[in-house]
Order: sequence, then C-alpha cells, then structure tokens
Amino acid sequence: MTRRSGQDGSLAGGSLACRSAAAGLAAAGLAAVRLWALLWLPCVLGPPAAAAERIAASPQETIRSAARKIVKIHGAGGLRGLESYQTGVLVSPEGHVVTMMSTVLDSDELDCVLDDGRRYRATLLGVDPRREVAVLAIEAEELPAFVLRSGGAERVPAGTRIFALSNLFGVAVGDERVSAQHGVVSAVVPLEARRGAYEVPYRGDVYILDCTTNNPGSAGGALVDWRGRLVGMLGKELRSSGSGTWLNYALPIDEVATAYAEIVSGAAPAPGVASAAVRAGVGFDTMALGVVLVPDLIDRTPPFVESVVAGSPAARAGLRADDLVIAVGGRTVASRAAFQQAVGDLAEGDPVRLSVVRAGAIVECDLGPRPRRAEKKR
Repeated sequence: MTRRSGQDGSLAGGSLACRSAAAGLAAAGLAAVRLWALLWLPCVLGPPAAAAERIAASPQETIRSAARKIVKIHGAGGLRGLESYQTGVLVSPEGHVVTMMSTVLDSDELDCVLDDGRRYRATLLGVDPRREVAVLAIEAEELPAFVLRSGGAERVPAGTRIFALSNLFGVAVGDERVSAQHGVVSAVVPLEARRGAYEVPYRGDVYILDCTTNNPGSAGGALVDWRGRLVGMLGKELRSSGSGTWLNYALPIDEVATAYAEIVSGAAPAPGVASAAVRAGVGFDTMALGVVLVPDLIDRTPPFVESVVAGSPAARAGLRADDLVIAVGGRTVASRAAFQQAVGDLAEGDPVRLSVVRAGAIVECDLGPRPRRAEKKR
C-alpha cells in the first residue's frame, strides 16, 4: 500500500509538471503571436493613420458622415414631372456644390439647405453640357465637404457595396437627414439613355446600381462606398435608349471631378450660353466642318447636305451635296437639328463619323476630330 501511494504521488507530480510545461508553452506561443502582430501588422496596414482608413466604419457612421456633406436644392419647377427640388454635394469648404444640370436650376432664386437646416441663396457658376454637371456656389466657410481629385480618382469595379444618399421625393426640407439606400454597383457600361425624345449627350461609362435611384429629387445625390469615399454622383431620371426601361445609374467621380475643374477654371461654357443651347436643342454650327445643310424651313427638316466647302474636313472626307446624314458616330439622327445636336454633343477632339445615304447606298465619312464648339448661325 505504501509503495502504491508513492507511485500515485509520482504520477500526480508528473501530471502537474506536464500541465505547467503546457501552460508555459501556451504563454510563450501567445507572446510570440503578439510580437508578430506588433512587428508585421504595421507593414501590412501601414502607419496608424493609413491603418485607420482601412478599417470600415459602421453603416450608420458612414451615412452620418456623408449626409453632412449633402445639400437639398430648391429652384424652378413645381409641376408633376418638373419637380422643383433635387440634391447636391458639397465639394469645397468654401461652398462649392456639384449637382446635375436640370430645369430646377433654371431660376434666379436657388436655395441650398444644409444637413443642419441652414439655408443659403446659391449662384450658378457654370455647367458642363456634355456630362450635364453643374456647379453652384453659396457664401459660407468651413463647411464639411468631399475632396475631388481631378484625374486621380480611381473607379470602383462591379460588385462594390455602396450607399446612395439623396433628397428623393423632397422629403427633407429643413434639418431632416437625406434618404440613404444600400446596394452594389451591378455593372459599369457606356450610357445610352434618353428623356422623352431627347438623347443625353454623355456617352461615357456609368455605374449601374441595383437600388432604385431614378426618383424625383435624387439627381445630384452622392454615391459613397462602405468607407464613406465619394465614388460617384447620382444621375437623372432617364430611360435606356435600347430597352426603354428606367435606369438607376451614377456618374463616376473622375468625370464629376473633371467637369468641376473645367467649370471653376472657366474652361466650360458660361451658364447662360450652355443652358440656352440645351433648352433650344442647338448643338453645333456644321459650317466649322465645311457642311452646308439645306435651310431649316419646316419642323424636323431632314439633314440633307446642300453643299460642301472646298478644302474643308467634309470635302477631304468625301462628303457630297445631296447626301442625307442618317447617323453621327452610330447615333441615329432624323432631322437637321438632331444632326447639329449630335455633333455638338461630341467632345472637342472626338472623331466625327457620319453615315450618309448616297444613291441608295450607305456611305461612311470620317471628318476627323471635332473642332472647338461654335454656336449655330441663325
């Protein structure tokens, strides 16, 4: 019995020693993990500030932060289909607001209401008729604002989670927060859209969204990613030119930044000239290309070529008198006005490619790069 007790004591002592050794190894392993984290995480995440940027805020924090940089715009309109409100995004602490060009801005009295309810009278600084982006200015300082980096903003891929913030249906009129919708970027595709019979001029890529943003008041709203970065601006209520279905889309932020830079630098057309051209459907004086069209005597006069100026781009491309223009860059045109608008919608330097009917056959003519915009002569 004594011997058995001794054996039991030895076994118990050995078990305790093993447990102590295991505990020591576990503590050493934990210390090693901590040491690895201290040494390697800064290399992976970068400095503390950069690491903080890589840590996503909660959805509530992201929406709250972004909403402080959204403004509610009130202007012309008030009828069904011509609402008098839309949304804008603050892009400078000094009060610059980017939004979509629309009839709401066709007013001498534009009001911008901030997230906290403060109301300011806004001035239209300029518009980019091709991208249909407008810039407003309010007299304020030290405002919360997104930062636009022209040419330096990267586009997000399909599948990116986003929040769309806007004053849809005009439900926020004072210090109420704008509406927020959650979704993803479903696709990145060239925009081919219309509003009624009007074909939109912009033909670049847009983000197609899986949330319903084609609501009254949504135009000009902010598209932010899950980290709260501004990645796009919500577009207007448009239908697909091909299918006729309503589009939920946003203009990529690099296009918005480029338009903003051109407007504030004075490179974009003046507000009065650009807005009048859009309303009247005036696009481009084709004489700059050497194309003389038949007189515009009736409504929707077909775009027949009356003559071609010798030595002009049209003459070098082989365009002839009596040619009937049916398309500009693949975009169908059925009238003289539509032809001029289609050419005017092209960016300066873009190729002007015409499809014409000649002697019953379709002939393609490349007139080269589009020259500087010229107003239509009356």
